[in-house]
Amino acid sequence: DDFNAIDPAVISTGMGEMWMSFGSFWSGIKLIQLSPITGKRLDENAPLTAIANYPEIEAPHIVEHQGWYYLFVNWGKCCRGLESTYEIRLGRSRDIRGPYLDKAGRDLAYGGGTLFLGSDGPFIGPGHANVRREADRFLFSCHYYDGTRKGKSMLAIQPLVWTHEAWPELINLHDTRKQRSHR
Repeated sequence: DDFNAIDPAVISTGMGEMWMSFGSFWSGIKLIQLSPITGKRLDENAPLTAIANYPEIEAPHIVEHQGWYYLFVNWGKCCRGLESTYEIRLGRSRDIRGPYLDKAGRDLAYGGGTLFLGSDGPFIGPGHANVRREADRFLFSCHYYDGTRKGKSMLAIQPLVWTHEAWPELINLHDTRKQRSHR
């Protein structure tokens, strides 16, 4: 195969469909539909849908909000502590199958992707985005490497809000009182 089957992320849509995004590096991020009953691939013969590509890409996560699907992906290299180059990129689509376009209208399948979160001072290599909805509140989580702790792996959990243009945005990113370490 020309794809790397890692970093799976499953989403159940408001229409009751289940989809799984996965992949990295080799030929980008893929999407398949799953059976909501069995959790297995709905149609074994259906082709994979390519939804994002970049030379160093992995860790997809799709979130549905107000008629949009938002695709978070990582660019760069993970797991190198202070030398990690990870950053989280973003695009959105009205259809879960894409195309996912960034804020400039570039397709993520062809190298597009708006920078959502990158390294900033001691906050190094954020990756593996996840968004959780609790009633009307959204929480964003990702791992990062703490430059004040010799690159120790940490977990950041922060409030996420939506702009008037319907793009996600973080608040209170560096409030370390809400960050927890993980192994």
